[in-house]
Amino acid sequence: MALVDDAGAQVGESHECRDLAATVAELEASRSPRWVWTSTATVYPDLLRAGVRVQRCHDLATTAAILNTRDGIPPDPVEEPVDERPGLFDAAPGVDIATVIERFVEQRRRTATDRRLDLLVAAESAGTLAAAEMGFGGLPFSADVHRDLLERTLGRRPLGYEPPSRIAEVIAEIQAVFGRPVNPASHVEVLDAFRREGIELSSTRKHVLRELDHPAVPLLLRHRDLSKLYSTNGWSWLDTWVHDNRFRPVYVPGAVVSGRWASRGGGALQIPKALRSSVVADPGHTFVIADAGQLEPRILAAMSGDPRMVAAAGSDDLYAPVAAAAFGGDRAKAKVAVLGVLYGATSGDSRALLTVLRRSFPDAVEFVERAARTGERGEVVHSWLGRACPPTEPEFLTHGDTRARGRFTRNFVVQATAAEWALCVLAELRRRLTAAPDGQDGKLVFFQHDEVMVHTRHADAAAAHIEASVEAATRLMFGATDVRFPMSTSVRTCYADESGNHGAAGNGM
Repeated sequence: MALVDDAGAQVGESHECRDLAATVAELEASRSPRWVWTSTATVYPDLLRAGVRVQRCHDLATTAAILNTRDGIPPDPVEEPVDERPGLFDAAPGVDIATVIERFVEQRRRTATDRRLDLLVAAESAGTLAAAEMGFGGLPFSADVHRDLLERTLGRRPLGYEPPSRIAEVIAEIQAVFGRPVNPASHVEVLDAFRREGIELSSTRKHVLRELDHPAVPLLLRHRDLSKLYSTNGWSWLDTWVHDNRFRPVYVPGAVVSGRWASRGGGALQIPKALRSSVVADPGHTFVIADAGQLEPRILAAMSGDPRMVAAAGSDDLYAPVAAAAFGGDRAKAKVAVLGVLYGATSGDSRALLTVLRRSFPDAVEFVERAARTGERGEVVHSWLGRACPPTEPEFLTHGDTRARGRFTRNFVVQATAAEWALCVLAELRRRLTAAPDGQDGKLVFFQHDEVMVHTRHADAAAAHIEASVEAATRLMFGATDVRFPMSTSVRTCYADESGNHGAAGNGM
């Protein structure tokens, strides 16, 4: 272990720690330093298991990923979800301390003079701490409620390789309708079964089947839903990912090119509605759940500085003033136009709506169209804080899809900045919650793009922390802007419960 200054210059001699957790706990209590380590994902879990938490860190791995992409080095391909929790004999790879310091010095050289990039690195590192802590602490989840759901929906847990009874029953009904053995999980067999009845289908996709008036269709859709529940969130999933009534996934901050999170194993960022009834707060606790409404249009307003768009984003419902200014009060048209300019929908009715929107909000429209033109030229665009989009392939200008690239870069500048804003909110909320004595105001237990969830005994205090975190993140990102980022908050004892609103989108949060 070694002490370094903000630029990375070593202060004093290095020394060996016989009890790393104890040393970290002592220094955290006395000095609250910013820890520099290779990767939060490999270092922090051991500290958490020892009961040690830290306030700040500099994650060399995530910082390197940001800087590499800025240098034109494509990000690593997304791997298939795997369980990356440490096994019995796993150990974090050792790295020479001189190498760690050398990498930190180089990263600080590149980020310290760029305020926005420095903020991005700090927020990303804070996100890695929050991810590790949420994965370690887990999301309150009733295994008994989930087992009851599985038995009511699928039947009793099967033995061996037989499907659950409800799935077996649906398979039998499907075969009875067709009058022959059919494996409903086989795309080829289903198409062949319909073909034998004189029906040609292009695919077995849900929207294709729904257009067909045939008694097998509802059964096939039912089989698909039951099979998805069984394979994705069935008993094996429960055994693997839920322990002590806590769902403990592996979050991967910054795994998506825009900076959004992903998860490895467990499907943490894709909790379907059927599972939400199993997300139940502990006795005496509630969930305070907050999500940002109309986030990307508000981000566009803040980034572009378009006066009329900024004014619209100062209201509870951004689309209403846009509609009043450009579409004769038609909110639906305003929404289609704004989302169309964000996602590059420029054909059909969207083209005409875009023309109208451009007349009233020229700076906002030009902001994303400039990003689109940059992408079409095969160039790189950046988020507000400096995250770069992946570079094009060398042959792009001769063989690439310029329109697709333009749609991607058009949305990237806004979506990546929205991810940065959400990450700043998360970092500030984590700081406020951990600063409360004995964590009495609650703990972060879930984060998904623009939604946060706090498990707490004191709902009002947690909601106040969320409100303050949104305000702090907005000032940090955009300074004294008139753009508001209202959060819709609710207090629930069960994630599936839609009642218990704490505040509507217009409450300033």
